[in-house]
Amino acid sequence: MNKNILICGIGGQGTVLASKLIASSAMAQGRSVHSAETIGMAQRGGSVTSHVRIGDDVFSPLIPEGKADLILAFEPAEAVRNLKYLKKDGLVIVNSRPVKPVTESLLDTGYDGKNMIEYLTQSVKTLVVDADIICEPLGSTKAFNVVILGVATGADVLGFDKDTMIKEIENRVKAKFVELNKKAFALGFEIGHNYEA
Repeated sequence: MNKNILICGIGGQGTVLASKLIASSAMAQGRSVHSAETIGMAQRGGSVTSHVRIGDDVFSPLIPEGKADLILAFEPAEAVRNLKYLKKDGLVIVNSRPVKPVTESLLDTGYDGKNMIEYLTQSVKTLVVDADIICEPLGSTKAFNVVILGVATGADVLGFDKDTMIKEIENRVKAKFVELNKKAFALGFEIGHNYEA
């Protein structure tokens, strides 16, 4: 079974680590994985997009338009910008918390992400997650990249179980952050599991 997952966000949000955790979890189950990142001005708050393709019939790391089973979006505008990749019955899991671009501070456009969330929920199958609320017990929204993986795993849309992902968190996250990330994953997993139920 093939699975195409697109992860998108802003530089510094942890999208690359999220893609590596998905890829390594799939490989731990003996599945073939191709992945690639498109990193623009990531260190300056620019867009970051990661493609993860899982399956034996996958020969290119880039997901064709209209073929993504899942979009994990760390920012609402980035979700909308990458919506062309989603297939008709695909799912978008999106953070409702916007990251305001530099142009917002210069032009005061009023961007708050609400129009983007509204567009997504009216256009495609969407699960909205509020990073501020869910990450409050963690003390930082920096763990949202692992929270969203927990949501996707709990909703059973990644194709592997939580034990596999937890083991990869233990293997790939710096030791001093492992427990925090395991808590983040558990919080996300509960949300995703409730959504699936």
